[in-house]
Amino acid sequence: MFGISISEVTPQTLEEWDAEGRPYRLVDVRSMAETERGVLPGAELVPLHLIPLRKDELSGDRPVVLYCQTGARSGQACAFLAQQGITNVHNLVGGIAGWARSGKPIVAPD
Repeated sequence: MFGISISEVTPQTLEEWDAEGRPYRLVDVRSMAETERGVLPGAELVPLHLIPLRKDELSGDRPVVLYCQTGARSGQACAFLAQQGITNVHNLVGGIAGWARSGKPIVAPD
């Protein structure tokens, strides 16, 4: 992607961060209709089309982990944010589908 590398994290990495008490933001970039089927615990909902409008909210010291259904759209969002100079963003490998396959919980959205 023209020199932009996307940092990826696995469900296991997030489990380790939780165990260490390491703070991070978890952002679901799927559509509202998709999130009605369930989200990751603690996730904020910021649909992909709103990422450009809310990019400044995603910068800061705390890592931001983005996810979608499989990791493709959240990877695009990570690449966009990196192009905007926001570097502390990570893509969840496999998205919510990979999360579920690893046996992690999915909850109803707030």
